[in-house]
Amino acid sequence: MNTKIKLVIFFSIALLSACNLDEYPYGFYSEDNFFKTAEDAEAAVNYAYGTLNYLEYSRSIFFLGDMPTEMLTTKSDASVHNQDLNNWKVINFKTNETLENFFKYAYIGINRANAVIKKVPDADFDAKLKNQYLGEAYFLRAWNYFNLVRNFGLVPMHYSLVETLEQTSAGLAADMDEAWGIIFTDCRKAIELLPVYEQPRIGRADRVAAQSLLAKAYLYVASAKENNVLLYRDMKRDVTQMYDSAAYFANEVITKQNTYGFENNLLSIYDVENPRGKEKIFIMGMDRTGQSEGEYSKISKMFIPYIDGATIYLKQGDTDEFIPSHDGWGEYRTEIDFYNEYDANDRRKNHLIVNKVYDANGQVKSEYPGNLLYPFCRKYIDPKFEGDKTSTRPFLIRYSDIALIYAEAAGPNDQSYNLVNYIRSRAGLGNLRPGLSTADFRNEVRKERKFEMAFEGDYMYDLRRCNKIGEIKEVVDAGLTENQYTFYPIPQAEINLNGELRK
Repeated sequence: MNTKIKLVIFFSIALLSACNLDEYPYGFYSEDNFFKTAEDAEAAVNYAYGTLNYLEYSRSIFFLGDMPTEMLTTKSDASVHNQDLNNWKVINFKTNETLENFFKYAYIGINRANAVIKKVPDADFDAKLKNQYLGEAYFLRAWNYFNLVRNFGLVPMHYSLVETLEQTSAGLAADMDEAWGIIFTDCRKAIELLPVYEQPRIGRADRVAAQSLLAKAYLYVASAKENNVLLYRDMKRDVTQMYDSAAYFANEVITKQNTYGFENNLLSIYDVENPRGKEKIFIMGMDRTGQSEGEYSKISKMFIPYIDGATIYLKQGDTDEFIPSHDGWGEYRTEIDFYNEYDANDRRKNHLIVNKVYDANGQVKSEYPGNLLYPFCRKYIDPKFEGDKTSTRPFLIRYSDIALIYAEAAGPNDQSYNLVNYIRSRAGLGNLRPGLSTADFRNEVRKERKFEMAFEGDYMYDLRRCNKIGEIKEVVDAGLTENQYTFYPIPQAEINLNGELRK
């Protein structure tokens, strides 16, 4: 852990600050006045969720999940740290601030979850609520480790609350079986403890979120080992069992609940006024009414190019309706080769990527190719924006993602074909060719994921688990080896502060 975490812990052991539940606090509560009531426990759980919304952490979803691929690029005057990620300058990765912040906030989130896991069992309030808060804490610990392990490989393992400076130093997982073991175990505990809500809860997880995360985790390990990814090839876990487990938990999501499901219209999925839509299993809890960034979102500014500083208008699919939006900073720029990969009839290209911007009268103002710099993603648009403040929220787990996970894990059975064909039909495309082999079917599902999950911070991890990073142009051009590109290095700042990492 780095200096900031150590200082937080040091000043938190004896005197820990109270907080307004509408804000994101920066310290722990005191052991003398905390975890005595359900309200205290909920505040602690909110505190653990709060790390997801930190600016540096939330933006890294795209900087790590899409930018290093050939789906997105960035502008020429972006920060050197994000340029380095985009261009695979691995020589600078150990001191890359984007990676440092992602690593740091993940462990802050883990420690906050560990506080709930330690304190809530001894608190005296309703057992049902205790189970809910504990389940959410286990889910959040699994979520943070899921992201750390996918990016960094073997990472320090903190199984309990860090309460002293000495406890901040922890050794790396012995192997990938240990690193993924805590994720699998925590997800199963969360599934046992959490309910399924009648409607999605914005920014909170339930049993379906835990089942979904577990399905994602099992699929990741199965495909990474099958594709001979570094470290995964040495795991003791059986590939077939991992695929079967992924299919089982994805099927629980698909067939055993009625809260979540497919939206029949693409634009409905990304409607900010529909934050409890059926597709949204787990999303960030951002809202334009917030007081500081993290409470509200500027994600849309990152995708939209600067046009003229005025309000722009976007056409709503095939209708004659136009909605307003601000223009942006052009940080996340669509790669043209990726844009051209879409089928010409794919609504995910024609309805969710903008190549024409209009004025208030419905007249074309800018277009690509032409005076619009690049066709941009419009999954993050808030027509009721207030200046730079929007309610655009990253989609951390989406129902269509889990449907495709089931299809890939289970292989070419009737349900798998039905799920993939629904997604394709919604996009205006025909059905997959029937009778595919398991290998060919899985390849087709992964192709579908590329277009369905575009700009949601997902594609890089599909490349990682399928051992395809070595095919990225910048990686090839740089002549990087498997050891250099498979995982990001542990940040040097963490190594300097953690004696266990220097052994």
